[in-house]
Amino acid sequence: MAFDGVVISNIVRDMRERLTGGRIYKIYQPENDEINLVIKNQGKTFRLMLNASATLPLVYFLSENKVNPQTAPNFCMLLRKHIGNGRIIGIEQPGFERIIMIEIEHLDEMGDLCRKKLVIELMGKHSNIIFMEEDGRIVDAIKRIGAQISSVREVLPGYEYVLPPNEKVDPTEVTEEYFCSVILEKPMSIDKAIYSSITGFSKLIAGELCYEAGVDGNFSTDSLADSNKRALWNAFSDLINRIRSGDYAPCIIYDKGEPVAFSAVPLRMYQDLSVETYSDISELLFAFYAKKDVYSRMHQKSTDLRKVLQSAVERTSKKYDIQRKQLKDTEKREKYRIYGELLQTYGYEAKPGDKNITVLNYYNNEEITIPLDETLTPVENANRYFNKYNKLKRTYEASLKLVKESKETLDHLLSLQNSVEMAESEADLAEIKEEMILSGFVKAKPSKKQGGKVEKSKPLHFLSSDGFHMYVGKNNLQNDRLTFKTAGSKDLWFHAKEMPGSHVIVKLEGAEDVPDATYEEAARLAAFYSSGKTSPKVEIDYTRRGNLKKPPQANPGFVIYHTNYSMIALPDIKGIKEVKE
Repeated sequence: MAFDGVVISNIVRDMRERLTGGRIYKIYQPENDEINLVIKNQGKTFRLMLNASATLPLVYFLSENKVNPQTAPNFCMLLRKHIGNGRIIGIEQPGFERIIMIEIEHLDEMGDLCRKKLVIELMGKHSNIIFMEEDGRIVDAIKRIGAQISSVREVLPGYEYVLPPNEKVDPTEVTEEYFCSVILEKPMSIDKAIYSSITGFSKLIAGELCYEAGVDGNFSTDSLADSNKRALWNAFSDLINRIRSGDYAPCIIYDKGEPVAFSAVPLRMYQDLSVETYSDISELLFAFYAKKDVYSRMHQKSTDLRKVLQSAVERTSKKYDIQRKQLKDTEKREKYRIYGELLQTYGYEAKPGDKNITVLNYYNNEEITIPLDETLTPVENANRYFNKYNKLKRTYEASLKLVKESKETLDHLLSLQNSVEMAESEADLAEIKEEMILSGFVKAKPSKKQGGKVEKSKPLHFLSSDGFHMYVGKNNLQNDRLTFKTAGSKDLWFHAKEMPGSHVIVKLEGAEDVPDATYEEAARLAAFYSSGKTSPKVEIDYTRRGNLKKPPQANPGFVIYHTNYSMIALPDIKGIKEVKE
């Protein structure tokens, strides 16, 4: 997730292409640490966001204006006074730092042509937006930094602007000798030696260089042979040449649907994960942080449900294990019945005081030795074994019922956990909670009446390569609706075999059947949206919807079928087109 020098170099290239020569039309400050510039150039309007947040500093082009306060803050008013209607004449990234400098030409109060610079520093908690004269004297900053805050560098009106202290080297000036003899000789891990020595390089980029060179970045630099150093230099040179030529390829890496990393260059080290490419770095940044925000927000909102489900799963699993052990202990009941019957037949052969008797078992024509209580008669011993048999039989019948109930409850809880993992909206979570209330896992709480209708959760919608619509249920209630209300009797139904997962429906819409590619894609969806998605392969059952039945009083999402086919599918949905509703 590194917003590093490589990503910034991509943004700077786009800014140069779109903004150089353009005029600043409007200036807004929607947040305490954010400035939005509206620039008109080349007959188009561009909206540039400069965000100096301590937690998430960003610069990218917006697709639409943000909501702004009625009264502009002082820093915003200062910018409007000096550079409103100013012309952007230059944009640079000094020394490959996480800094962008925008040079602006404008007319002062006397009508003379002047130049100013607007600097955005994207450095975590030290991020700032600084406005200064052409000679480097600071006019003001969105965050004033005095000596009481920083003893290293003060950022105050009237002070001379200096770049943040940096002991790293500009990657565009690194030579092969320096790279191999200095950087790769530092006593630390290979990837750390790279990203701690080169300006603008993140751990992510260093890891990618190591992957391209075929070395393990976690190993010490002591392990590098000369051939490894040359391979690393070649990978580094290729990256720098790519940046110099502006050959960027923005991409987002997804792990099971969650965005986990992004960069302005290809990340081949994540070849086992899903990759989404973009032609525009600003679109990538907007998409990445929007999706990341959804995942973070959903994880936070689902915390209570996760805790309830995890506790219920652990409790039910323990109960299920105890009941299965009790059921297994009843397996010797038939032995006691046979003992009793054989003693009734051959008991007369036993002598007083015998501790056992060996007789012929007429069920298998083999001899069997039966233990006896020497204080009891053969008939009393037989009755004792019959009593044991009857007791275990009753235990067996009761345990069998309890084991079945516990297994159904456990399967239901596991399916709910899978549903929570798939939830993408508050509507999804509301539906899962509704199911948990109906099933008695949580108690219903009186809620305040709210105006308007709550948005109803919808299944995922995909389009096969052959043009068939495929739907994926995101929870059990949705699975029931999708299977028994949305699907027709001739539509195809897919589900991971004997594990929690989504119902996948392929709408035939009048066709008799679908091509093999659609079968394969629907099976991949069923595998991916199941608890087996971390397995290399998943067995999938599929059949016509008309072959499914819903037993009375069955848990939501539970169906039975006796006519079906099976296939093996990879839990990978890469390349399957999702239709956004």
